[in-house]
Amino acid sequence: MDKKHAFNIGYFLFVFTLLLAFQAWLGYRDYAQVSYSEMMRMAEDGRIASVTLTETRIEGEFKEPQNGKKYFIANRVDPQLAAIFEKAGVKVSGATDSNWLTTLLSWILPVVVFFTLWSFFFRGIAERQGMGGLINIGKSRAKIYLERKTGVTFDDVAGIDEAEAELQEIVSFLKDKDRYGRLGARIPKGILLVGPPGTGKTLMARAVAGEAGVPFFSISGSEFVEMFVGVGAARVRDLFEQARAAAPCIIFIDELDALGRARNSFGGFGGNDEKEQTLNQLLAELDGFDPRVGIVLLAATNRPEILDPALMRAGRFDRQVVIDRPDRKGREAILRVHMKGVLIDQGVKIDDIAGLTPGFTGADLANLINEAAIVATRRGATQVAMEDFVAAVERIIAGSERRSRILNPEERERVAYHEMGHALVAASLERADPVQKVSIIPRSIGALGYTLQRPTEDRFLITAGELKERMVALLAGRAAEDLIFGEISTGAADDLAKVTDIAREIVTRFGMDESVGQAVLEPQRLQWLDDSQMRMRPKDYSEATAREVDLAIRTMIEEAYAEAKRILTARIDRLREGAKLLLEKETLTPDDYPPLAKEAVPAKAGN
Repeated sequence: MDKKHAFNIGYFLFVFTLLLAFQAWLGYRDYAQVSYSEMMRMAEDGRIASVTLTETRIEGEFKEPQNGKKYFIANRVDPQLAAIFEKAGVKVSGATDSNWLTTLLSWILPVVVFFTLWSFFFRGIAERQGMGGLINIGKSRAKIYLERKTGVTFDDVAGIDEAEAELQEIVSFLKDKDRYGRLGARIPKGILLVGPPGTGKTLMARAVAGEAGVPFFSISGSEFVEMFVGVGAARVRDLFEQARAAAPCIIFIDELDALGRARNSFGGFGGNDEKEQTLNQLLAELDGFDPRVGIVLLAATNRPEILDPALMRAGRFDRQVVIDRPDRKGREAILRVHMKGVLIDQGVKIDDIAGLTPGFTGADLANLINEAAIVATRRGATQVAMEDFVAAVERIIAGSERRSRILNPEERERVAYHEMGHALVAASLERADPVQKVSIIPRSIGALGYTLQRPTEDRFLITAGELKERMVALLAGRAAEDLIFGEISTGAADDLAKVTDIAREIVTRFGMDESVGQAVLEPQRLQWLDDSQMRMRPKDYSEATAREVDLAIRTMIEEAYAEAKRILTARIDRLREGAKLLLEKETLTPDDYPPLAKEAVPAKAGN
C-alpha cells in the first residue's frame, strides 16, 4: 500500500473513533448506570417516572434527578432469577455478551474492507477503462523516466547522423544554459521529430534525455483526450506544472497528430470540441513557458501534413527534425548496433545485407536480425549465416512459405511460366533492378509465386525510361502466359494494378507524357491513414483532358505489354527452358540459371 492510501485510511479511522468517543461521552454525561436491584427498589419507592424496555437493557427517566442525573440505564435480568437472588439478599446486576471493542470493530471492519477493495481492485479496473478516479481525472498520465531508467544514449542510435547533430544542441543547452544565453540566443521552444514509422523518433527522444541526464516526461497524444469535456486541457496544464517543478527536463509527446490535428469550421460537435479545447490549451502553454528555465518540448509524428498550422508556427514548434529512412551507410551502422549480442557467422558481410534492404527502417532492420536468428535456430545452426538473412528478407517482403497449398499441375505450370517471364524480361532490361531469386512456392500474402528484385543502390530520382521499364517487367508475367497458353489468367491482377498506378502517375503527377502535357493534374497521394483519401475529390481538369489522360494511360500500358511480348518472343527458348527447370527445383537464382543475370536487350525490329 502506498503512502497516500495509508494516510487516507488512517485519517478515516481517526475521525470515526473520535465520533464514537464523543457519542459515548454524551451518554455518560446524561445517564446514570444503576443495577437491576436498585432499579426495582426505586420503582417500589415511586421514584421512576417512565421506562423503555429493549432486549438487553432498560432505559428510564427519574421523577426527580438523582445525583444530578435525570435518566438511568440498567441491564435486563430474568425476573424469576432476580426474585430468587433478592430473597437471598444478593445484589442483582445485568451485563451484555458484547463489549465496546466488538461493537467498534463491527462498524469499522466492513468500511475498511470495502475501502481496500476499491483502492486495489475496482479503482484499478475503472482507471484502465478510462473512467476511474474522478478526483485525479485532470491529472497528467505522463510517465517520468530518470536517466538511469531511459538506458538510451546517442551510442544506441545510428544511421541518422544529421538529426543527432541537431539534437546534440538540446543536450548542450540543458547541460550549460549560460553558454547559449551569452549572445542572446534561446533554445527552440518545441522540436518536432518527423519521419515514417519505425525510423527511431521515440528512441532519439529518449537518447536526448539519457545524454542530458534530466527527467523525461513521456506521454502519447491520445492519452490527453477522454470521454469528459475539459479533461484533456486539465491534463495539459498538469503536465506543464509537473515539468516546471522538475526543470530542467524534457517533455516528449508521441503521436502528436492524435492531439494536434488541424481544426476545422465544424468544430464544437461531439468529440471534436474536446480535442480542440485540448489543442488550445497546449497552444497556450507553449506561449506561456520560458525555455530559459530548462524545459524542452519534443514531439513526434509521421503525419505532419494534418497538424494544425497554429501549432507549427514560429515560437511554438520552432524546429522540425526529419528522421527519414536510412541510406546504405546508415543501414550498415544500424545493423552493427542491433547485431550486438547475436552470434553472427564470420562469412556474413554487413555491406551485402545493407544492399538487400533498401527502404528498410531501423525497426525493420531490428526485425530482420531477429527473424534471421529464428531461421538459424530452426535449422539447428550455431551461428547466423548469410543464407539466414536472405531467408529473413524474403519472409519480410514476400511472407512465409506455404508449402501446404497444393496447386494442380496445370496451375503450377502456368505460375512457373508467369514468374520466369518476369525474371527474363527484368534481366533483359538495362535499368531494371537485378533478379535475385525466382520461386513458385506459395507465400502467406496470397502470392502463388514471386520474383525477388532488389536494387543495388539507393535511388532518389527515377527517369521516365526507368518507370516504363518497370511497367514492362510487371506485364511480362501476363505476356508469358499469353505466348505459351494462348490466354491470360487472373494471376496478373496485382501486376496490372501496379502498372496502372505507375502509368497514371507518369501522366497526372510527373507530366511525362507528351500528348497530355507538362502539368500536374492530381496531387500527391497522402500516405498512411489520412482520412482525406476516403473522400471524393473533384477533378481540377475538364472532361476533354480526362479523356486524354485515359487514352494516354491505355496507350502506355499497351506499349509496355507489346514490349514485354517482343522480348519474350526473342527469348522463347530460354523461357521454356527456365520454366521447366523452375518446375523441378521450385526456386532458382542467377547462379542456378545464368540467363537470369543481366543480358543485353534484344534489338527491336528495323533498328
